Amino acid sequence: MLEAFSPWEHQQIERVLEEVQVPSAAWASIDLAIHDWLGKRVGLPLWRLWGLNRRRIVPISSTVGISDPDKARQRVQDWIPITGAHVLKIKLGSPDGIAADQQMLLAIRDEAPEAELSVDANGGWSLEEGIEMCNWLASQGVRHVEQPLAPGKEVDLPQLYKQSPLPIFVDESCKTSQDIPPLANCVHGINIKLMKSGGLTEAIRMVHTAKACGLQVMFGCYSDSTLANTAASHLSPLADYLDLDSHLNLVDDPFLGATLQNGHLIPNNLPGLGVKRREFNH
Repeated sequence: MLEAFSPWEHQQIERVLEEVQVPSAAWASIDLAIHDWLGKRVGLPLWRLWGLNRRRIVPISSTVGISDPDKARQRVQDWIPITGAHVLKIKLGSPDGIAADQQMLLAIRDEAPEAELSVDANGGWSLEEGIEMCNWLASQGVRHVEQPLAPGKEVDLPQLYKQSPLPIFVDESCKTSQDIPPLANCVHGINIKLMKSGGLTEAIRMVHTAKACGLQVMFGCYSDSTLANTAASHLSPLADYLDLDSHLNLVDDPFLGATLQNGHLIPNNLPGLGVKRREFNH
């Protein structure tokens, strides 16, 4: 399908991928490979090719999944030797209801009283629960709430936006740059994921679209390896928040790339993505 093109013909390649409706994760793999080739062709890491400043990179958050209070406390302790646990992203939206969410968050706040906290509800609340929780979370010093309402419930976002004292970010409700303008008046920011957007090309479009709409930008991940999170790290000087911790949970991650430095995920000086395969001794 793409044999007729060189990596320089990025616009043509995009057109073909769109015509055949390639899934976003597969599209991302092609897009990342093209960017890696281009960076290596000119001998520059992508962050330098784009003229970005690594000193602008903010710390990554460490994710604490939905669990009971004791397990949540232990998860915070597990993060301390890895990231310092200074910035925590707490997954709420428990099937046991908002009372369980509150108990979990209070346990984490008690375990890490100085940490910066944000919340990702993964669409787990109704509008009424979202209003109640946003007000309660504000009283606990949480800095923002991500995807409080389920995808498909965007019609309720203006009401939540009006009543929430906390900034609202969307993730599952915002896949590409085309989704941003309709949301611009009822959210404060978006979460960009390379496997969701289809790679760095669309992620750059999303950054500029969001900024033009006055929105903040977060880069997130799924269960991504060092490969994808390193790719995102090259763009991270443009982000207000970073949730790029998934590779730190992997056993035998097959890649080496961006490194964790005092809680910041920093891309290296190697050309392209700056990713190498890890050698294992078996």
